[in-house]
Amino acid sequence: MNGEHEIESRNGSEPAWPRRSAERGAPDVTAAAGASSGTASAAGGSAAPSSAGPGGFDPPPPVPGVVPFHVDVPQAALDDLQRRLAATRWPDRETVTDWSQGVPLDRLQALVAYWRDGYDWRRAERALNRFPQFRTEIDGLGIHFVHARSKHPDAMPILLTHGWPGSIFELLPVIEPLTDPTAHGGAAGDAFHVVVPSLPGYGFSDKPTATGWNMLRVAGAWTALMQRLGYARWVAQGGDWGAVVAIVLAKLKPAGLAGIHVNFPMVFPNPIPTSGLSSDEQAAVAAVRAFRDQQYGYFLQQQTRPQTIGYALTDSPVGQAAWIYEKFHAWTDHDDTTDSALGRDDMLDDITLYWLTGTAASSARTYWENPPKAPFSGGLVEIPVGVSVFPKELFRAPRSWTERAYPQLIHFNQLARGGHFAALEQPALLVSEIRATFAGLR
Repeated sequence: MNGEHEIESRNGSEPAWPRRSAERGAPDVTAAAGASSGTASAAGGSAAPSSAGPGGFDPPPPVPGVVPFHVDVPQAALDDLQRRLAATRWPDRETVTDWSQGVPLDRLQALVAYWRDGYDWRRAERALNRFPQFRTEIDGLGIHFVHARSKHPDAMPILLTHGWPGSIFELLPVIEPLTDPTAHGGAAGDAFHVVVPSLPGYGFSDKPTATGWNMLRVAGAWTALMQRLGYARWVAQGGDWGAVVAIVLAKLKPAGLAGIHVNFPMVFPNPIPTSGLSSDEQAAVAAVRAFRDQQYGYFLQQQTRPQTIGYALTDSPVGQAAWIYEKFHAWTDHDDTTDSALGRDDMLDDITLYWLTGTAASSARTYWENPPKAPFSGGLVEIPVGVSVFPKELFRAPRSWTERAYPQLIHFNQLARGGHFAALEQPALLVSEIRATFAGLR
């Protein structure tokens, strides 16, 4: 993803937002909210509150319009996935010895073989269901989110947002260290109450059925969510599209937002100077040029024709896996083996969530709804900002440009390891960066 993003929707029509229904031809993994008592299905519903929350978390106070949520994908959907994997029609082998034509055949076949014979989605469900999950309707759309409150009474509320091809799974590794710092190398004064929503059209949030859900609208929805949960003062964090959300929030300056942290800072000047660049600035420009020359195909496809790619990815689990696996390889800090940065289960949890929820097209539309105005430029942000630069990010943001874009820069650090998916690759480092950023705002 890139760019300073349009504030207006691509067309000005006011959409109606009915709940999503299952795609034709795929097993239904959704159920209407409130359709059952007890455990909810994989896409909504209510559950009777218990005295002890999942994973040992104390349940937050009840909020009107916010219903508990529990993931339990029907076995028929998993059986259908197995059938499709077994019937895969493979292309011929690439004619190069690297990744320059895309995912090598032997790499993808190995990942799919594990997906078919060794991967356990029920383990992934248990990992997600350890955290208190909820759904609520905001601006006519059902939004899924984790709300994990700290046992420490003075904890700071923080809103975490994922990106593409990430999901709520991407952020699970940082939730417990943030909520329970005394058990994870920190002090009680480092504690956060954590809110992690799924973006519209991703995971178990509803899919928009009309245009208009750009990042300005998402930022408004996230502000409404934090207000609904009773948080008068809070901070926000994100990478990839999550960084865009955080930056848009910071520019909107909603009441209560005290500061943001991003691990994907968009600080390129607009226009980029043609002379007088420092070595760090030259390196950043070169990295972006290489990205646009060699890796930009997915972006243009999703920005211009998300529906077209959606047909292929919604029909073929191997196609969906390849589309995402390529990015896990290209954007992580590894030794040429993606598994050295992310485990197979980490990658397949994310891939399987996209498959089971049928969100290839709806997530791709994020790019259509947010056409970039300038490459990697987010404009001026005038509230406190913390920035963490990981070495295998798409580019290493120069401090000079960062200070210019964020005049209230309260934290800046260039890390020694990690890439684009920082919360999955280096959760302990990201947690440390978040703690350091907001220590002075408590």
